[in-house]
Amino acid sequence: MLRKTRTGSGVIELQAVEYGYGSGTLLRDVSLTLPAGSFHFLTGPSGAGKTTLLKLCYLELMATAGHVTVFGQDARRLDRTGIALARQKIGVVHQDCQFLDHLSVADNIALPLTVSGRDDAARRKDVVDLLAWTGLTERAEARPPELSGGERQRAALARAVVVSPDVILADEPTGNIDWEMSLRLLQLLVELNRLGKAILIATHDLNLIRQAKSHVSARVLRLRAGRLEAGGADL
Repeated sequence: MLRKTRTGSGVIELQAVEYGYGSGTLLRDVSLTLPAGSFHFLTGPSGAGKTTLLKLCYLELMATAGHVTVFGQDARRLDRTGIALARQKIGVVHQDCQFLDHLSVADNIALPLTVSGRDDAARRKDVVDLLAWTGLTERAEARPPELSGGERQRAALARAVVVSPDVILADEPTGNIDWEMSLRLLQLLVELNRLGKAILIATHDLNLIRQAKSHVSARVLRLRAGRLEAGGADL
């Protein structure tokens, strides 16, 4: 179900990256490497560019300067097929979990399998395992509007990892849930990291970062005035 990532794989690298909207520059000279098995937190004020940086990592946006490399390939040289294949190795948990409301929770989690053409009996067993792993077995046939905030976030994580990606990117995954559910979600992310997955979490939650650092070797980065710097010395 949750497969280990091979050592040396799962790398996303940004080198001197810039990104601008219109005439303004949001990110300046940003460099970041996400090797397999690493755990990073990305902090910074609202509007600093955290979501934009994540989008550059999973190729929803392309840098206006610098280089983005995903799994050893230059992002600019990838065609649509290449981007789609790269994204299959990157699981994304969005801040606003979007689901298809007419499908059950189980079918929403399985959706990446359907899209990638890997929806077979063995993979469906993975969905059952993921439902158990995230504590959602009893909600398998529920529709997304029936879920609580914490259940939606855990379902979003299950959907993100169903194809066993090498990298997990999470954008404010605990922003709309209580502390108990935040800890449950963090525990799941720590378990993924121990399987060799690279984890990058954008968050404002300093308590979550402190809790994580007691379980994993997590690096804290901060976006300030468009630049990425080491942060969290006081955590």
